[in-house]
Amino acid sequence: MEQPQSTDRPRASPAFDPLRVHGGSVLDMAGPDLDDFRRLLGRRDPAVQVASGRPLAIVEQGRRPGAFEEHYETRVYLEGELQVRRDHWHDYFNVLVWLAYPRSKSALNARHYSALEARRAAGASNRGPVQDTLTLFDESGIVMAAADGDLLQMVLDFRWKELFWENRERLRARARFFLFGHALHEKMLRPFRGMTGRGILLDVEPGLLSAPLPDQIAVIDARVAARLSDPARLASTRELAVLPVLGVPGWHAEGENEGFYDDTEYFRPGRLAEGERRKAEGES
Repeated sequence: MEQPQSTDRPRASPAFDPLRVHGGSVLDMAGPDLDDFRRLLGRRDPAVQVASGRPLAIVEQGRRPGAFEEHYETRVYLEGELQVRRDHWHDYFNVLVWLAYPRSKSALNARHYSALEARRAAGASNRGPVQDTLTLFDESGIVMAAADGDLLQMVLDFRWKELFWENRERLRARARFFLFGHALHEKMLRPFRGMTGRGILLDVEPGLLSAPLPDQIAVIDARVAARLSDPARLASTRELAVLPVLGVPGWHAEGENEGFYDDTEYFRPGRLAEGERRKAEGES
C-alpha cells in the first residue's frame, strides 16, 4: 500500500476533515483493511443506500466483468455492491467519500446507470460527455460553498492570487472548500504542484459556514446531489470549474508564501484572463 509522507502527515490536513466525521478512525490507521471499512459502514447513521434502495455493501473486487449486470456502476445500482481492492487508498477513499456524501454518491451512480442503460438500448459502445463529466467529478471533484458571490466569480475568472492571497481572510470567513473526488484525496497524500480539482460552486447562506461540520456536510451533500440528479446539468466537463486545490489556505505549506501564487504554470490565468492581459499590455 502506498503510504503517506511521514514528515508532514498529509492526512492531518484540513482537506481531509469532512472524511473524519464518519471515517476518522480509519484515516489514522497505517494499513486499514476492508473489515475496518465495513465496520464504519455498519455504524453509519443513517445507513448508506444506493438510489435503487439497496444498502451499500463493500465487496472485494473480483474478475473482469462480462455481462452488463456485472459492471462496476451497474452492480452498485442494482445490488448495492461497491467493489473495493485491498490495500488500495484510491478505493479506500471512495468508500470514505460514500460515508461522507452518500446522497451525492448515490445520485452519481444513478445517473451513470441511466446513461449505461441508454447506451445499451442504443447499441453504443463509447460513453458520452455526460458520463465523462460525472467521472471527472467523481475522481477529481471539489465543492466550493460561499456566502459571497465575488469570491465565486474570482474562481470563474481565474483570479487566483486575488482569491487565495489578497482576500485570504475574507475567503476563510465567507467560504468553505470540500474535497469530493477520491482520486483527488489520494493525490493529497503526496501533494504536488499541478493538482487541480474540478468543481461545483454553491452560493450558500452565511449561517451555514458557522454551523458544525457535520451539518455543513449534510447540506452540501443534499445540494450537490440535487445538482447531479438534474438531467439538464453537468452535460459537459466545461460546467465544472477549474480549481488549483493547493491554493486553498491551510491545505498546503507552500500556500503560506505569497510567491507561491505567482507560479502561473500552476495558477494559470485561463484563456479569457490571458486574452485580457495581452490586450492591456498591447500584445498581438
